[in-house]
Amino acid sequence: MASSREYPERPLVGVGGVVIDNGRALLIRRASEPLRGEWSIPGGMLELGETLEQGVARELLEETGLQVRVLELIEVFERIVYPPDGEAGTNGLERPRFHYVIADYLCERISGEHAAASDVTDVVFAAEEELDRFSLTETALRILHKAFAMGRARRGAAQGS
Repeated sequence: MASSREYPERPLVGVGGVVIDNGRALLIRRASEPLRGEWSIPGGMLELGETLEQGVARELLEETGLQVRVLELIEVFERIVYPPDGEAGTNGLERPRFHYVIADYLCERISGEHAAASDVTDVVFAAEEELDRFSLTETALRILHKAFAMGRARRGAAQGS
């Protein structure tokens, strides 16, 4: 039986958090679809009545064990996934299997030790020059590079004041 996230009636709101700590970004390996088994940015679904920032903090705590402070928006994007050809007769016009609108935020660790938790099989911190070895999606790579640049700008601004 398909979950309520599969073949949704409308786009679903997702949130993600890029934690950069000591020059390295936190990555997770997903335990469920979409992107099951792939490395990604930690995050999940926004819950009813929850602000975007609250959702980011909750998801990072649930998936990685880290308490974070949400700093600023990195990017909002869509992920629309159609079933493979042969399943439900897709031709690009049928109903998507998944449709998310995702807001990713730059975060800083407040406390906690990173560990794989719900919906995650592994967690790792990776330096910017190591990202290519994790076979991240093009979107995740773009967001991570933006996050590293934002982190450098924030450190530069803090040192200049």
